[in-house]
Parts: sequence; C-alpha cells; structure tokens
Amino acid sequence: TERVRVVQAGVQLMNYDSNWYSVFNVLEYFFWFRSRLHYHARHGAIALGGNTVFFARDVLERVGGWDEANLTEDADIGLRICAAGEPVRVVYDHRYVTREETPPTLRQFVRQRTRWSQGFMQTLRKGAWKRLPTRRQRLLAWYTLAFPHAQAMLGRIASERWLSASALFGFWPANSDGDDILVYGDESRTRPLAVLHTLRQQLARREGRANIAIADFVAPCASGLADYIGAFLVTAGIGEDELAERFKRANDDYSAIMVKALADRLAEAFAERLHQRVRREFWGYAPDESLTNAELVGEKYRGIRPAPGYPAQPDHSEKAILFGLLEGERRIGVKLTESFAMWPGASVCGLYFSHPESHYFGVGKIERDQVEDYATRKGWTMLEAEKWLAPVLNYDPLIAARTAAE
Repeated sequence: TERVRVVQAGVQLMNYDSNWYSVFNVLEYFFWFRSRLHYHARHGAIALGGNTVFFARDVLERVGGWDEANLTEDADIGLRICAAGEPVRVVYDHRYVTREETPPTLRQFVRQRTRWSQGFMQTLRKGAWKRLPTRRQRLLAWYTLAFPHAQAMLGRIASERWLSASALFGFWPANSDGDDILVYGDESRTRPLAVLHTLRQQLARREGRANIAIADFVAPCASGLADYIGAFLVTAGIGEDELAERFKRANDDYSAIMVKALADRLAEAFAERLHQRVRREFWGYAPDESLTNAELVGEKYRGIRPAPGYPAQPDHSEKAILFGLLEGERRIGVKLTESFAMWPGASVCGLYFSHPESHYFGVGKIERDQVEDYATRKGWTMLEAEKWLAPVLNYDPLIAARTAAE
C-alpha cells in the first residue's frame, strides 16, 4: 500500500453533446486530468484543480492553508505544496471523480473561464511558483498559469486587430572574398552593392576540424560559381507600444508585458513561416520540402537564417548593411536605434543561406589579430571595433593597449 499525503483525483464532465463548445470542454478536462496532471506531478510542479483534492491536515497547515481570496485557490495551494517538497499522487479512477457539467450557456462558460484566468493571474503574481527548486519546475508552473491569459489575449489580438505585421525580403547574387561576402546588384557581378563582414571562430580544434565563418557558406569569388544570398526583415509589432501604454495607463502592467511577449513570439513565428516559403517558393532551392512541425522546430530543413548580433555573427552593426539592402525604415517603418536595436521591438531580421552544409554555430571568443583585421575591413578604429565586439573579445583591450605602447 502506497502512503501518500496529497492526492489529486479527477473531474469528469458528462454533457459532451449539449452544445458546440461542450466537446472541446470535455476533451480538455479529460486530457488534463487523465494525462497532463501526471506529467506535472512527475516533475514536481502541479497546479491542483477540481473538487477532488485530498490533503493530510498537517501538510495543509504547514503550507499556510487555503487562500480564500484567490479565485483558483486549488492551483495556488498545489504550487505551495510542491515548493515545500511534498509529492502529489494523481489518481484518475471512476470511483474518485467528481461528475460535473459544462456550463449551459456560452455566457456562463466565458464567465467560468474568465474567473479561472483571473485566478491564475492572482497565483502568478503571488509568486509561490518562484520558490520551486528547479528552473524546469518554475517554467512549467509559469506556462500553466500564464497560458490561459496569453491564449485569451492572442484571441483578442487576432479578432480585434490590435497588432499589424509586415515583411521584406530579397535575394542577390553573392560570392565570398575571404571572410567578407560581396553582394552584387546584378548578374554581371562586377561591382559590389554591399559588403557583409563576418567573423571566424578561433577555437582550439582537434585535427581535421576547421574554424568556420558564415562566409564559408557562400561560394568564393575564385571558384567561378554563381552563388546567391538572401535577407529578410519581419515585424509583428506595429501597434505594440501604443497597446502596451494603454494597459499601463489602466494600471495593468502584466497585460502590458504579455502583449509585448506575444508580439515577440508572433514575429518569430512569422520569420519561421517566411523562411519556409523562401525555401519552397520564393528562392525555391527546396521545392519538395515536406516537414512535420516537430521537424521544423528541430531545424531539419536545408539552409539557415542567422541574425547580426547572434552567435554566428556577434556584430550588431551589420544590421545597418542589411537594412540598407532592404530599405527597412522606408518600406515598412522598422527603424534601427543608435545601438542597432530594432523598433518596434517585435521585429526579426537576418540573412538567408542555402548551402546544404550551412548550420548554426557560435563564433565564440576572438583574439586581437582578428579584431585588427575586422576593423580594417569595416573601416573602423580599434576602439570602435573593441566597443562593438566587447562581448566576444578574448583579451582585455586596456591591457593590450598598454602592452602595445611599451
């Protein structure tokens, strides 16, 4: 016989065919109580739910008892119990379920879901989930509590057109010249329209493994091959600042943060979808690509879309060249700040590479010799180069300057 001190049993909805939303509600309850709660319990981050929760009295007293002001007090106490290290046993058995019905009218159904969403927000703000011992548990709890609110807000963003999205992309003839990529305006390839600068890894490698730069994924000028490169800029943040400010004026800081977070996710989703269409249609180097969602998330496709300021090219200033090619501000109103951040914030830009062996990587730390070469190629002073490349320098610029002066 298993001795447990906290038991979560199930809730079973009976009226699956009473109206159009009942089936959805019944299935959601079933999978939550039959499957997801087991997953949460295994990982020690369970927001308890329903009317069939059983506690040993001393456990309830140890975590402070019920919070009667919380609209979802069962979820709140579940996370407090997990934070206290008390395991929860989930039992889904017809002998231990509460039988309920979906609310009979849509108005009552929406009121029920609104109450839950408000209760989850209370629990989220109360912060017991932050005391969970591992990052995975905290993320799982945050997702559970924030998801209903995010889902509801996403519905309003779509139905009420709170945000707008826009995109730019283009393709150009290109060849590499050392660690630079020459971008041409036409097929004559006589005069570069722009030069993209890249950085090369300087890692201690086993024999036979090369240090790479993203320029390696474009055919060299000397090869005689006619290669190409693409660039893109997408935003899903047109209107996000005004919307966030509206929430702030209503003293709803959480919704202000949430709408910006959702706009960021929409921009990333937009970039993913656009890249898929680039591969299959617009550039068309993989017209027969047919991947599942899991394979797309796992980046099983051919080609990459690295962004300036990220591990494969840590220099944010390269965004200025990309924006010059696409005319981002003039065409869709996306701007670069003095620090090369994008406005609106929910924007994504990057380059398209089609080479079959192209892959994501990190440049890592670089030495002073490469910084000197990069500064020359960019037309920078060493001070400018060291300022923009500071996060990846493998030396102290002040010490290096003093040593050089001696």
